[in-house]
Amino acid sequence: MAASSYRPECSRLVGICVLLGALWKIQAEQIRYSVPEELEKGSYVGNIAKDLGLEPRELSERGVRIISRGRTQLFALNPRSGSLVTAGKIDREELCDRSPKCVVSLEILLEDKVKIFGVEVEIIDVNDNAPSFGTEQREIKVAENESPGTRFPLPEAFDPDVGVNSLQGYQLSSNVHFSLDVQSGADGIKYPELVLELALDREEEAVHHLLLTAFDGGDLPHSGTVKIHVTLVDTNDNAPVFTQPEYHVKVPENVPVGYRLLTVKATDPDEGANGEVTYSFRKVRDKMSQLFQLNSLTGDITILGDLDYEDSGFYDIDVEAHDGPGLRARSKVLVTVLDVNDNAPEVTVTSLTSSIQETSSPGTVIALFNVHDSDSGENGLVTCSILGNLPFTLEKTYGNYHRLLTRRTLDREEVSEYNITVTATDHGTPPLSTETHISLQVADINDNPPAFPHASYSAYIPENNARGASILSIFAQDPDSTENARVTYSLAEDTLHGKPLSSYVSINSDTGVLYALCSFDFEQVRDLELLVTASDSGNPPLSSNVSVSIFVLDQNDNVPEILYPTIPTDGSTGVELAPRSAEPGYLVTKVVAVDRDSGQNAWLSYRLLKASEPGLFAVGLHTGEVRTARALLDRDALKQSLVVAVQDHGQPPLSATVTLTVAVANNIPDILADLGSLEPPADPDASGLTLYLVVAVAAVSCVFLAFVIVLLALRLRRWHASRLLQASGGGLVGVPASHFVGVDGVRAFLQTYSHEVSLTADSCESHVIFPQPNYADTLISQESCGKSEPLLVTQNLLETKADPSLHQAPHPS
Repeated sequence: MAASSYRPECSRLVGICVLLGALWKIQAEQIRYSVPEELEKGSYVGNIAKDLGLEPRELSERGVRIISRGRTQLFALNPRSGSLVTAGKIDREELCDRSPKCVVSLEILLEDKVKIFGVEVEIIDVNDNAPSFGTEQREIKVAENESPGTRFPLPEAFDPDVGVNSLQGYQLSSNVHFSLDVQSGADGIKYPELVLELALDREEEAVHHLLLTAFDGGDLPHSGTVKIHVTLVDTNDNAPVFTQPEYHVKVPENVPVGYRLLTVKATDPDEGANGEVTYSFRKVRDKMSQLFQLNSLTGDITILGDLDYEDSGFYDIDVEAHDGPGLRARSKVLVTVLDVNDNAPEVTVTSLTSSIQETSSPGTVIALFNVHDSDSGENGLVTCSILGNLPFTLEKTYGNYHRLLTRRTLDREEVSEYNITVTATDHGTPPLSTETHISLQVADINDNPPAFPHASYSAYIPENNARGASILSIFAQDPDSTENARVTYSLAEDTLHGKPLSSYVSINSDTGVLYALCSFDFEQVRDLELLVTASDSGNPPLSSNVSVSIFVLDQNDNVPEILYPTIPTDGSTGVELAPRSAEPGYLVTKVVAVDRDSGQNAWLSYRLLKASEPGLFAVGLHTGEVRTARALLDRDALKQSLVVAVQDHGQPPLSATVTLTVAVANNIPDILADLGSLEPPADPDASGLTLYLVVAVAAVSCVFLAFVIVLLALRLRRWHASRLLQASGGGLVGVPASHFVGVDGVRAFLQTYSHEVSLTADSCESHVIFPQPNYADTLISQESCGKSEPLLVTQNLLETKADPSLHQAPHPS
């Protein structure tokens, strides 16, 4: 390359560059420019912004860029001017060799529209190379007896430029014996020949020195020279002759190094040194000399380097055969390289989206990529496919560009990440393929509310729990991610017994753990019904509810409460009455108790804890009935003291005791006679008052007996019959004597009923209570029951004395 001669010419071509760069047109999104070679870096090629219909500032805003498939980038974009400029010096000869037209194709990508524009830039040749012979001198041996008009081939010059800048002709230095004749072959190549004009005489001049000059065209033509030394030798009148004027051979591109391509053959009828033929390449270039090797003695042409159809599919090799004295013959070897499927498709991803929202509509572009196969024919046809049953599809766009699109709406909760494998397979035999892996994240949106694993929850907590005790852990799961899956818990507002539920329980908003805010009492609150809400943190937030039932478990925290007999609050002593004639099993009284607990904690059992006369009384285990265990004897004391214990079945069990005093007598006078002995020793100061009460009771009893006698007399007089009174057999009136007393039941009252005498200090009233008899132990005839006429007797002794009038109850029908 003659750099010094190029720069002035390049400066003169700047105007041509600008003019050619303005010649553009868009046909099916194709833009064309022209630019001369060897321009400095940053030289103007064309206004790409204008041709794309954009302002210069929009190039960067809209992501306009040049797509390269890995080769050296020859052009660049100037974002300030919106122009396409050179990225460096462009050598047309290196890029396109001797091709008549050198066109560089590139693609411009509009990132925002995912659109491709094809750009073709034609590289215009400039005369930057001088013709070269490849050697500085050449020796030609000529027999001295050669006749005038004999032609001798001269070395040809090579100029990599094309058109007018290529080799145009030859010139020979002045010589009387030789002249120059230039022949043009069928391929247009000029072949210089040395023509003998005058007979030679070796003895006169053995060597002739000539200078052959080759020149090209262009504004500033270049030239190259080679020295020709013509040596006169003895007569060699036959030149070698090739067996074929052209040799044609086809070879696949994957033949190994050392493979014998073919053998060229030339014969020379001369003898001795004049008939010894040797072979050589003519006009061999560096690239060809690296691929082929010619054996100068045998004529075998072998493969020296790897052939590549994609680099060059055809080679034109000039071979030359010369004998000893130097006579030469020429031939051509035309090598056709056959393509084999040795190149896998190349996939270049030009635009890629790594994340997509799960609500994106079908047809959303995920990636734009280019597929290229350097092979030809069927070997270069490529089909793209997606491995697996994925919701994506491929769409072919401009040229070999494909788009990866969504086929349907994605669901992140179903698949959160896709590893997409795009396979590009050619149609060769065997087919070659390339896999490209694309990772796609599905971005979450809040489209799922929190979900509880159970439709409802139940929890149990023992009463008397500690405040702040954990009751239950509730968990709701949200299949979304990040903030959309962060769940918080809350309680729905409600009231229980007039108080808000929030005063009973609380819930941890982060963990969902329910805590007791108070100590529960089973006897007050047995269960709570809550509504727990789980809300995510999405926008807008989604929520769901679940019902929670909390049951309070009873604990044995209540002592049995004795309802009967009650312990008087006024200092009096309760007495149960039992006749001495009572048979074993006679019901004396019954201890009645309750337990505020429930279940097993409220199951009560009774037992006799202490008795003044062991073995005389027994207490029912489950009923609390106090019965005589044997018949009463005369020696048994009138006053019997019993301590009855009532115990529940809780853990640990709780119990209560009550002390019973049983008075044993056959009739009321006996009771009255011995009432003094029933005075409670616990209060000696009240003995005088008790004496007055005993006297009052005795007076009331006497009045009562007189009243009964008067009633009997009146009845005898009224009926005027011999039957004055029928034995009732112990008729029973099931009410206390202080309220109702039956005439026919007096005897039964004295014999078979238990009595309770209540002596109350500081009171003007005394009560004699005749409880309901035990029908199981006392037989009462229906007749006596039917004839009995209970009379109403006032309890107040003072009122009885003041108003002696009697009120007779109506006779039962």
